[in-house]
Amino acid sequence: MKMLLGAGLRQPSVERMRKNHGLEHATIHVLSECLRRVSMAGRSDRHGFTLYGNVSTEVLTNACERALKRLRSGERGLAIHPYCGTNFVTTGVLASVVAALALLGAGRGWRASLARLPLLICLMTAALIFSQPLGQVIQRDVTTSGDPGELEIVSIKRRRLGRFTLHRVETCG
Repeated sequence: MKMLLGAGLRQPSVERMRKNHGLEHATIHVLSECLRRVSMAGRSDRHGFTLYGNVSTEVLTNACERALKRLRSGERGLAIHPYCGTNFVTTGVLASVVAALALLGAGRGWRASLARLPLLICLMTAALIFSQPLGQVIQRDVTTSGDPGELEIVSIKRRRLGRFTLHRVETCG
């Protein structure tokens, strides 16, 4: 299984997506350091990433360039973000598996199910606690890369969708 996963992660398009995802997170970290109460969301693909949030193009461009420079200088931790969708999916999967296992064989009737409620609460709490570090490990090893390699920022374009601002960051390398 590990060999299969490793081979998949080395595919050029997957590797590019992981690098873009890492740069996306690093950019959000840099923006958070210089702007108070910045609210951003992002979505990466193999061609770059899109950031959703009200920030000027100039500030975002500077943050992207600083993030790339910091990743290149070895700040790999910038590629991990606590609010990444990977963490949410990890939490959802673990909580769902625990709930399904706890409810299996609960017996018939509402009393049997109610009797298992304390067990379900304990197992769900453990799943929620365990999912946080596990989600970060999955980010580090699977969904992002803190090593940008030859990744370069090609362009940053701003768009407005009603009252929402988004920026498309195109990359190559």
